[in-house]
Amino acid sequence: MEKLKETIQNVFKELVAKKDGVAGPGPEGWLKKVLTKNELGHIKFQYLRKGVLGIIVDSSACLYSLNLKKASLISKLKKISSEVQEIRLSIGDIK
Repeated sequence: MEKLKETIQNVFKELVAKKDGVAGPGPEGWLKKVLTKNELGHIKFQYLRKGVLGIIVDSSACLYSLNLKKASLISKLKKISSEVQEIRLSIGDIK
């Protein structure tokens, strides 16, 4: 019975470690590589469809700031993954 308990605890530890790992291979991981921590606190990944990366932004000020950086963000994301062709930003709730 004790071995089973230890095994279950080890499995959960591994799952948590994988979840909390460094930027992953998906769009959320790509954004972690190209945006600052401050910017990451104001956005939420929404979708990636047909080369369009959808991002929700929490305020109009952040939307304006990211729109100014849009061209450089697209070029950085293309270096990481050729899937991203365009970024669409919209204001919304990021909770």
